[in-house]
Amino acid sequence: MIRLWKKSRGTAAEGAARPRSIVMEGARKSTGGRTRHRVLMSVAVFFGLYAAIGGRLVYLGLQEPPASSAPGVHITASRPDLVDRNGEVLATDIKTASLFAEPRRIVDIDEAIEKLATVLPDLDYNQTYRKLDSDAGFVWLRRQLSPRQQAEIMALGVPGLGFRTEKRRFYPGGSTASHILGLVNIDNKGIAGMEKYVDDQGLADLQATGLAVPGNLEPVRLSVDLRVQHVVHDELVQGMEKYHAIAAGAVVLDAKTGEVVAMASVPDYDPNKPYNALEKDRLNRMSAGVYEMGSTFKLFTTAMALDSGLVSINDSFDATRALRIAGFTINDFHGKHRVLTVPEIFIYSSNIGTAKMADVVGIEGHREFLKRVGLLDRMRTELPEVAHPTEPRVWKKLNSITISFGHGVATTPLQTAMAAAAMVNGGKLIPPTFLPRTESEAAAIAEQVISPETSALMRYLLRLNAERGSGRRADVEGYFVGGKTGTAEKVVNGRYSSDKRFNAFIASFPANDPDYVVLVIIDEPKPEKPGMGATAGLNAGTMAGNIIRRSAPLLGVKPDFGHESAALLVSR
Repeated sequence: MIRLWKKSRGTAAEGAARPRSIVMEGARKSTGGRTRHRVLMSVAVFFGLYAAIGGRLVYLGLQEPPASSAPGVHITASRPDLVDRNGEVLATDIKTASLFAEPRRIVDIDEAIEKLATVLPDLDYNQTYRKLDSDAGFVWLRRQLSPRQQAEIMALGVPGLGFRTEKRRFYPGGSTASHILGLVNIDNKGIAGMEKYVDDQGLADLQATGLAVPGNLEPVRLSVDLRVQHVVHDELVQGMEKYHAIAAGAVVLDAKTGEVVAMASVPDYDPNKPYNALEKDRLNRMSAGVYEMGSTFKLFTTAMALDSGLVSINDSFDATRALRIAGFTINDFHGKHRVLTVPEIFIYSSNIGTAKMADVVGIEGHREFLKRVGLLDRMRTELPEVAHPTEPRVWKKLNSITISFGHGVATTPLQTAMAAAAMVNGGKLIPPTFLPRTESEAAAIAEQVISPETSALMRYLLRLNAERGSGRRADVEGYFVGGKTGTAEKVVNGRYSSDKRFNAFIASFPANDPDYVVLVIIDEPKPEKPGMGATAGLNAGTMAGNIIRRSAPLLGVKPDFGHESAALLVSR
């Protein structure tokens, strides 16, 4: 803007000064406009930079923490959920925080450890000090912290500490199915049970290639029914306490498909806190332990004799006197001291009569039969923890005699249940599985090991024993239970002990056409009360009956109260 000046009188100096003042004021106005423009541009640039930085921070805050590039640091791999046959979650991944340190940024090691010890009192001072007093760029201090521990460590304000989000395996049922599900290690890799089986089927390869992400992993469905699994586990815990035993185990097996519906062994462990998982008494006794199964083997000896055609259901054997062989005496626990029919030998559990039936078949035929029904070979199933049965290196007559009533061959309880299922399901041996399997799929892999007629006779004998013999305590009204007891003396210091027993009970229901086989074992049971006995019928049989009573309705087996429950002999 140019300001107009009035013409006035004045000196020559004043006149000369006026034009100059006009020029200077115009220059100031021009410079002021450019300055404001520069300031506005600078403010806009700064706002843009701050907006970009703020946006980046928000973006990073919403992302998963990046993997460290330090050597030895690995991302915990994702795993598929394990679910039961009804879709109930048995094992799943959850997010957890793990504590790491960058030793180069730790200012005072002693102070840092002292502060950490207030939150992690079990922290090893010497080991932690060695980790922090190094030139490493990254060291783990504690994996898989609880949210509370993470918050308390963050509140300590120790520089050089940080957290990484990892995956941790969580088992909602705790110890209920621990021996089936197994374990994972700190890096979420399966190391036991079905967790290891899943890894071996290709999950480990997916994890190695980075393809094992939650969106790509379908749940793995097992054959287990969590409801029945709870019943079995609960009855074992109660039975172990009630009978003052050192261990117990049980399995519920689908007789027509080989599916393991439930299986447990106690003492067990909590896979969420597996600090005691490797202790000797936490062994999975059902598949990883081998035992002489006692008189339950009379089920197989009787089936062998009948299936051979050399013995008839109407035959009799003299059990009047003890059997002496190779300097040993074979006697009956509750001897009748008379001639016994085959059904009587079975329900009275006669060692003498059973031994004589085995002698009719002969040593070679006896061993061939036990091998045929899967009792001498390592069982095929998904669980990695499967023991190999034991047998005499050379079978002699004495071996055959004692093996006929369950001494001399040691097998796993699960494969004993598998062989028992073949005795009642029409004679078909079906490998047990922890994965769903249809009857048609089972039929495709089944082996016919005894005739359907022999199987019908065994169903009759099992039912008869539950009505009149040692299996009475396992009978459940309406379900027509069949059963066989087994009371075996344990070997202690190379000799059979008369006061330490390994008891077992095999049951099937409904006995006329069994859907399920239940096998219960109990190790070194004591009398429930002073003056009572401790044989298998009193403890293992009772536990089997309780399992059937509680689980049959859950399995959809309807009770039948309108028909005669007596065992019916099917003619051959």
